Amino acid sequence: MPPLKNDRYLKALLREPVDYTPVWLMRQAGRYLPEYKATRAKAGDFMSLCRNADLACEVTLQPLRRYALDAAILFSDILTIPDAMGLGLSFGVGEGPKFARPVESKSAVQNLPIPDPEVELKYVMNALRTIRRELNGEVPLIGFSGSPWTLATYMVESGSSKTFTKIKKMLYSEPQLLHQLLDKVADSVILYLNAQIKAGAQSVMVFDTWGGVLAHRDYVDFSLQYMHKIVAGLIRENEDRKVPVTLFTKGGGLWLEQIANTGCDAIGLDWTVDIAKAKAQVGHKVALQGNIDPSVLYAPPERIIQEVRSILADFGTGSGHVFNLGHGIHQDVPVESPKVLVDAIHHYSKPYHQ
Repeated sequence: MPPLKNDRYLKALLREPVDYTPVWLMRQAGRYLPEYKATRAKAGDFMSLCRNADLACEVTLQPLRRYALDAAILFSDILTIPDAMGLGLSFGVGEGPKFARPVESKSAVQNLPIPDPEVELKYVMNALRTIRRELNGEVPLIGFSGSPWTLATYMVESGSSKTFTKIKKMLYSEPQLLHQLLDKVADSVILYLNAQIKAGAQSVMVFDTWGGVLAHRDYVDFSLQYMHKIVAGLIRENEDRKVPVTLFTKGGGLWLEQIANTGCDAIGLDWTVDIAKAKAQVGHKVALQGNIDPSVLYAPPERIIQEVRSILADFGTGSGHVFNLGHGIHQDVPVESPKVLVDAIHHYSKPYHQ
């Protein structure tokens, strides 16, 4: 593999000096880009796009051709593991994910297989290997997974939910059953992320999209505990350099100290968190990723630049900051807006690193 030409993202995650604040965008490969829509139409449907290594590589690289991003992220979905467990994943037109066989009983939990990443999820590893080759050392490649709690919400609810009634019913009435499910999913995530690292991912991220819907103690017991287990089980060095791990709980600002104590390298922040306070609280332990509101990208350029400058000023001097959105990019933002954002971050962050 060729040496990395731009390793600022990896250095920032390890709180090492950089000359400007690196940036990538959650869901940077996606529906806001016309070229993505064309590639998805060519693939036929979303999962066919994920399963075709060349097309998954193409959509991963598309945003890097438009914007001076400091990292690429594997194009895939967080629901690949439950799909590989045989739950029958489908995406209806204009709808969220659906599982034909949700996990509703003790026998369903016991019968769940732990997928082999190089068998049932080989298409993900093929995509990673293809992307890594085509990146040719330009920027690092990020691998990822959903968190056990977040994956379990989809598996039990049979899809997206606003109230999480079924999984919270399981949490409060059959907690041991839910712990069995989360433990099995955590084991699957460890295998999956380690396989991604072996296939070429130079950093990995765990997306805990729904951790913030939990009560305080329940978050620690049913979400954080299992992310801690994952961090402990991951390969942390490959190809003679460290493989940083980022944990991101949407709505997780209440638990920054507990998240930092998992041994992760970085914490993703959503836009509800004051990054200055977060840095004061945990910045001596971990790097921080975030945390501009994705809706800022609807604003005119001068407003985007103003927000960028505010967040950079709030973080202040020194390394340990990867700039990002506080959640995924919206599909109807103007395609010019991310360029304004990325260029502003690179330009205005330099004085903070001198």
